[in-house]
Amino acid sequence: MSLEDGDSARWRGQRANGEVSSTPRPGGTGDPLPRGMPAPDSSRMQVMAEGWEPGPALGDGDVTPRGAPQRAGQHEEALMAELSELVQKVVKSSSWWEQHGVDISILACSLLLLPAGFLCLRSAQAIPFLVGVLTLGVVHHTLTVKGSHLASHNALTKSKSWGKVWAIFFIELCSAFTAEQATYNHVKIHHGYTNVIGLGDSSTWKLPFLNRYVYMFIAPLMVPIITPLVALDLLRNVEWKAALRTLCCMFLGLYCHYWLLLNVSDFQSPWSALLCMLLTRSLLAHPYIHVNIFQHIGLPMFAADRKPKRIHLMSLGVLNLPRNALLDWSFGHSLISCHVEHHLFPSLSDNMCLKIKPTVSQYLKQKKLPYNEDTYTSRLRLFLQRYEELMVHAPPITELVGIQ
Repeated sequence: MSLEDGDSARWRGQRANGEVSSTPRPGGTGDPLPRGMPAPDSSRMQVMAEGWEPGPALGDGDVTPRGAPQRAGQHEEALMAELSELVQKVVKSSSWWEQHGVDISILACSLLLLPAGFLCLRSAQAIPFLVGVLTLGVVHHTLTVKGSHLASHNALTKSKSWGKVWAIFFIELCSAFTAEQATYNHVKIHHGYTNVIGLGDSSTWKLPFLNRYVYMFIAPLMVPIITPLVALDLLRNVEWKAALRTLCCMFLGLYCHYWLLLNVSDFQSPWSALLCMLLTRSLLAHPYIHVNIFQHIGLPMFAADRKPKRIHLMSLGVLNLPRNALLDWSFGHSLISCHVEHHLFPSLSDNMCLKIKPTVSQYLKQKKLPYNEDTYTSRLRLFLQRYEELMVHAPPITELVGIQ
């Protein structure tokens, strides 16, 4: 993950009808609109923040006014502790099937569908062939996105040893990436410093030299090629034993896919097999890229030494998208409709994030904390309209004043 330094441009929020709008505008990312002014992108984003009013930046180490930050910090920690207790009650009352079984079953079903997908590709008829492409594409993204994401958080099992095995299988063998770097960049950096400039601000997803249409609609097709190349570059940062293991797993995963297309799907030439590999591995690459930028970029960004406590950091800087059957299956609830819940409680499985969603959303709204939600089409429209501001220029730093 590239750690880019952002400009220290700052904006001050204003109270607008008791709500804070995260709709970006030239004044700064996440700047609330003046009273009565409609959002320029007509976004239907709901940011439930009644009673939340920006004031002097309240970071983890602020000292002005004397004693106020300490009291505010204690209040925020108490809020997080209270929410954690409520969520823990839900978790304790849930069965193993709810905590792990549902998601393991989805991954197992995906693996069982692999033979059918490869066999469908043998057909000379268009419909069975397309069914095979669709099946392999959905299975690939289920294993590489949902499986890798859960494995990186050790959310598939309570055993750390098995968690390591699943991380290597899903991240290295299926995804052609390095498990150590994937876990570090995602869990330690992105989750540890969500929307913090230069650390977890999602800058790794920005390619400012591309225009909006190339980035949003053409570049995602190159994800299957770019991913292993980036992984090879990151191997310089891991021990030689881990690097050797990663190389073996990456080669094995890619070669098995290629071999099965030639010998099971009966492709006649290496180039046709490679083209089919690219097609299936990029089938859901567009929503994959979109989801990764929609749910963080365009929301408030913070400086490392001027960021709010965890519960405000996650409620302000994370957004949920609506339920979607295909993406829920392939990417998981924690990446789609329960992303706020996932960032607050990252060790929970997709199914558990869905189960705690009513508890978390109700609690945040009761405490007058932001709970960001928006539609996929609304975010797509926003990014196309404000691509330069959101994806090319460095994001401004949000200055929070008087978090209540």
